[in-house]
Amino acid sequence: MTDPLSFLDMLLIALAAIAAGAVNAIAGGGTLITFPTLTFVGIPPVAASITNTVALTPGYLGATLAQAKDLAGQRRRLWLLAPTGALGGVVGGLLLVNTSEKLFAALIPFLILLASLLLGMQNRLRGWVMARAQRAGHATLPEFWVVFPVFLASIYGGYFGAGLSVIVLAVLALVIDDTLTRLNGLKQAIAFSVNTAAAAFFLFSGRVVWSAALVMAVGALLGGVIGGRLASRIKPETLRRVVVTIGVIVSFIYLLR
Repeated sequence: MTDPLSFLDMLLIALAAIAAGAVNAIAGGGTLITFPTLTFVGIPPVAASITNTVALTPGYLGATLAQAKDLAGQRRRLWLLAPTGALGGVVGGLLLVNTSEKLFAALIPFLILLASLLLGMQNRLRGWVMARAQRAGHATLPEFWVVFPVFLASIYGGYFGAGLSVIVLAVLALVIDDTLTRLNGLKQAIAFSVNTAAAAFFLFSGRVVWSAALVMAVGALLGGVIGGRLASRIKPETLRRVVVTIGVIVSFIYLLR
């Protein structure tokens, strides 16, 4: 489906994955680095998005396990929302594999711009969620009402994925009355279920570029370790601004192309 990747292509992919793993560990937004790199080396957009999802999914497991203690007492929510996220991820994946390369290429600049804006709004959103969580006794809807918006967000996650965590956290905060820490843990579990289900579906699509996926998976894990060690030295907000700026520039480059 694609020409064999050269040594230079693989090196670029590996470096992008390491950078993405580090960025995800500190501030989030790693997909804004890896996806453009995959298309830059000549992988078609749909295959690039599929490969990106498969390669980066193990990182969501690590993040979920790291926040497992924050899921204590949320078993009912997990039983409700993890399958919802998985179903949405499969639906999004189904939409992606049935999207033509031409149409997806036309959507790329807008998807990247949306993800960049979501990442840029992350701190404001967290502040709003925190303020809402600290407001004692505020009125909320029945928790079951969160299922449909989480399902819609999960479809987006299976289709492209960048910025999914920001959307899910906002949805949870609108309906569920709980602390930011616990909502973050629940958000991470939902994101993991979305990406795992989408990745499992993609395994049978015949569109995964396995040479790139394996290099990315190793690179992202290495980058996560590096990012964890650099987290105390780099301000997340500064790094986030850099990634958002790169994302906006990349979106306009795609648009002009």
